[in-house]
Amino acid sequence: MPDHCAAYSCSNRRTIANRARGITFHKFPKDKDVRKKWEVALRRERFTASDSSVLCCQHFKQGDFDRTGQIVRLRDGVIPSVFSFSVHLQRLEKGRATSTSRRAEESLSVAYQESQETATSPPQPQPNDDHGYALPASPTALKTRLNEALARLESLEREKKNAMAREKRAKTTVTSLLGDLRENNLTPPIFR
Repeated sequence: MPDHCAAYSCSNRRTIANRARGITFHKFPKDKDVRKKWEVALRRERFTASDSSVLCCQHFKQGDFDRTGQIVRLRDGVIPSVFSFSVHLQRLEKGRATSTSRRAEESLSVAYQESQETATSPPQPQPNDDHGYALPASPTALKTRLNEALARLESLEREKKNAMAREKRAKTTVTSLLGDLRENNLTPPIFR
């Protein structure tokens, strides 16, 4: 298994010192479409990930991780997005060429700004709308709230699964210890 990060110019290796610093390594996904997106995100020519290729945690955003269990995991479908590419690997952003496409881009940015404002501030009641408090003003803000709720649900489900597994392990340990005590006739009278 490779002991180094596959990202361009990343020198993180799988060492005890890095583990103590909290640096985790994550295998490339088995799903071919997601794996291809990871490979494209790396921007390495002719790079194809093997089954043992890994990326370190420094190439993901904090929100990409699920830290509810004992193991730090990546959320499903996450694509690495934090890189420090050299100039020749950076992509130039092309501007819109036609006036129609520029207007469309401007309207999208205005809609995005409105959704950010509604997502960060409580919704304002509309004067003529019944129940204006129930939904955000824009579909984008509604989708954002839905995605946040789904992410929270996923996190809570994983926490529940981990708690149930811990409870099962604890019961098994207690049962085993009581069995050992009974074998050695060391059980207190309360458990006989």
